[in-house]
Amino acid sequence: MLKIGCHLSSAKGYLAMGREAVKIGANTFQFFTRNPRGGKAKPLNLEDMTAYGSFAQEQGLFPILAHAPYTLNPCAADENLRTFARETMADDLARLEHIPGCMYNFHPGSHVKQGVETGIARIAEHLNAILTPTLSTTVLLETMAGKGSEVGRNFQELRAILDRVELSDKLGVCLDTCHVFDGGYDIVQQLDQVLEEFDRVLGLYRLKAIHLNDSKNPLGSHKDRHEKLGEGYLGMEALTRIVNHPALRELPFYLETPNDLEGYAQEIARMKEAYQE
Repeated sequence: MLKIGCHLSSAKGYLAMGREAVKIGANTFQFFTRNPRGGKAKPLNLEDMTAYGSFAQEQGLFPILAHAPYTLNPCAADENLRTFARETMADDLARLEHIPGCMYNFHPGSHVKQGVETGIARIAEHLNAILTPTLSTTVLLETMAGKGSEVGRNFQELRAILDRVELSDKLGVCLDTCHVFDGGYDIVQQLDQVLEEFDRVLGLYRLKAIHLNDSKNPLGSHKDRHEKLGEGYLGMEALTRIVNHPALRELPFYLETPNDLEGYAQEIARMKEAYQE
């Protein structure tokens, strides 16, 4: 069975997201832990979390994916910005301990003229500060498109982060199909070779989730502009190969395409139809 969902608004709470996911045919979903452009989170609603837990168990909504706000930059040059990122992510992880079967995804950050090596070192320092031996939530580093001074534009940069983190067993990777394509990995014509490189550099066991997005821009553009499935440079044929690939087909897929709920429902149905049981 294809595990697929989309990005939902967390404004109304976990139970509402779960019901919305089921309504559009999803069996998982992604959400922001707080305003994606801000830093303040709502007070914990343990009653809602408990109700969601029961509903998710009934519907099989596992695993879901929490996404850190875009504003966080663990490798910022400004120490105050790094502190903000560290405190926010630590708070997010503490909250997510109330939601079993949840993963936490974040963009590694931008080094902003400090250089990639400094960026990698700061991200690792950040993770060493927030990861704990008792943490049950898997934290995912997202593959990036390489625009500007982003860290994580290739598998080697993610590997360099992992090598510096003491509790690296708490970490995984979320592969964004738009990002890696924009970053220069040809998953349209050379999917097997890209996955072989991923395995060689990072280990496929680290791959925990897929952001399934088409791209508005061609291979290697470093733009990071998502497109609806089948309407971009990846195309439905390549996306179908991705969800059916032996190394990927058991992973959860999360749509981040420019859609409303009706559009997401159509894409979810389309990918379920393309999935070979």
